[in-house]
Amino acid sequence: MSCDSLKKRLLAHLDPVETWTAERTATRSDYDLNPGAARPTRELRPAAVLIPIIMHDDGPTVLMTRRSDSLASHTGQIAFPGGRLDPGETAGQAALREAFEEVSLDPGVVELLGMGDPYETGTGFLVTPVVGWLTTPPQVKPSPDEVAEVFEAPWDFLMDPANHRRDYYDPEEGPRRWFWAMPYRERYIWGVTAGILKGLFVRLYGDEAEPLSAAAEDAA
Repeated sequence: MSCDSLKKRLLAHLDPVETWTAERTATRSDYDLNPGAARPTRELRPAAVLIPIIMHDDGPTVLMTRRSDSLASHTGQIAFPGGRLDPGETAGQAALREAFEEVSLDPGVVELLGMGDPYETGTGFLVTPVVGWLTTPPQVKPSPDEVAEVFEAPWDFLMDPANHRRDYYDPEEGPRRWFWAMPYRERYIWGVTAGILKGLFVRLYGDEAEPLSAAAEDAA
């Protein structure tokens, strides 16, 4: 098979970007693995991330970033390009704008294929994952104020459930907190980023009798 099968699967399983509305509600969250954790009642702040899938001769990859160590929060963590929606923006517009601001990714080379499950973070954001399709590797340049590194992780690695771990940490106060993690080489992909990827896997392959085989065929 070629990457065409992956593109067809994405188009079939994702929500069209033009259907985005501010009324969308979370279907996945940081609380999925922590059902007993206190979940405050609050108005979530809208945000979006871009999941850029890049075609290569040896299979697709996903562009990711490592956040700058100088940021006020989530320093050094692995993330997708993204951030808060500006007033009047859609999720697709925000995802493309943030990717341009963070890594100089040209919006003109990105085809938006659709949206994954809205994700509620423990910090009070409602994140819409927007999947982008790139036919060739892009020219990127990280903004040093926000991004320490840009790298690509293989699609077949991220979509292999053998690489989806349930890790935890013990806070100074309160119960143990669980989260998804997908360590890739020296990079520790975890938290919201890993949770969004896990949600994407379930959405694309959750109804397959052999999800790993289906994901491997898409990546061929």
